[in-house]
Amino acid sequence: MIKEISGGVCAAQGFKAAGIHCGVKEGSSPSKNDLALILSDKECTAAGVYTMNRVKAAPIYVTMDHLEDGTAWGVVANSGNANACCPMSHENAEAMCLFAAKATGREAGDFVVCSTGVIGQTINIQAIQTGLPKAAAALSADGSDGAATAIMTTDTVKKEFAVSFELGGKTVKIGAIAKGSGMIHPNMGTMLAFVTTDCAITTEMLSEALHEVTSVTFNRVTVDGDTSTNDTCVVLANGMAGNELIEWKDDSYEAFKAALDCVCRHLARAIAGDGEGASRLVTCRMTGARSEESAERLAKAVVGSALVKAAMFGADANWGRVLCAMGYSKAPFRPEHVDVSFESAAGSILVCKQGDGLAFDEELAKKVLTEKEVIIAVDLHEGDDSAECWGCDLTYDYVKINGDYRT
Repeated sequence: MIKEISGGVCAAQGFKAAGIHCGVKEGSSPSKNDLALILSDKECTAAGVYTMNRVKAAPIYVTMDHLEDGTAWGVVANSGNANACCPMSHENAEAMCLFAAKATGREAGDFVVCSTGVIGQTINIQAIQTGLPKAAAALSADGSDGAATAIMTTDTVKKEFAVSFELGGKTVKIGAIAKGSGMIHPNMGTMLAFVTTDCAITTEMLSEALHEVTSVTFNRVTVDGDTSTNDTCVVLANGMAGNELIEWKDDSYEAFKAALDCVCRHLARAIAGDGEGASRLVTCRMTGARSEESAERLAKAVVGSALVKAAMFGADANWGRVLCAMGYSKAPFRPEHVDVSFESAAGSILVCKQGDGLAFDEELAKKVLTEKEVIIAVDLHEGDDSAECWGCDLTYDYVKINGDYRT
């Protein structure tokens, strides 16, 4: 049984975190944390997944290099500047790790490094150098909240979650923090996600689990169709739970993967629901598909459609836009077999059956679509496979936020 617990990224044994303000972005509020540090008491097996964007920020290349041996001790991350496509980006990413190492008594290669914020501007490395000793001094088992807020940019709420489960009589914990609100259409994971666990698991099995889970969680989120240059999802496992080492894809592996999926699914939904300017979370549940792959492609096309998103903002039961998005997804299906319903806490309403529109109660449809979470339920009546993808509505505020993001 998987149980939700408190503690976020510090829920697992042996992990501490901190978040402080160091002034990465000139003129930023002293009340806004912008530098996060996470550290384990023991060396961790580690794995990561990264953006598929051909333009990658320097921290990704440094992290890839540092994780080549499959181990890490901690994470250093900042908001306020992406350290991407700018002078000295690689050198500054390496410097962040060096400063974190000096502040904690570790080596530079022991750290994952991530940055998020404006692209194309040289990062204020002096502020980070000054701030890291303060962050190291603030490390604590209660530091998840501070770290979670430190990686936020346009996020309106912090994103952290943790669970516990049993493995061979041992209690194992997985916790995480994440950030993501705009420039979200991942082809790996989310913008930034840091997962920690006290599970004993090999690097190979950890990497397998992470790739399998991100493909059905973070990769099924879209806010605006833009894939960031900085997307990184990293998991660190220090083995302090004392369970028998997971070396194979056995029952213990499946139990670990299920718990990891629970954590990542929760964060993926939180990211979709906190899309820039969003007023509601939109889920597309595609069932009766020929394959899971086609179900995912169809569902992602629906939640990614600007016209569907606009209709959700206006609480308009415009199901024709749903079929239209499915039609250009390039996934195979028979339109004449499709049923479409809109569902929420206010009820459910069938609006399309076998590809044709139905007469329906517009007032009830409005009530259904004005809830905080709306489900677009599509039954293809062609097979036994299914998939869920998550997005949000498209509001006026999205344009306001992104119209002057840099300035």
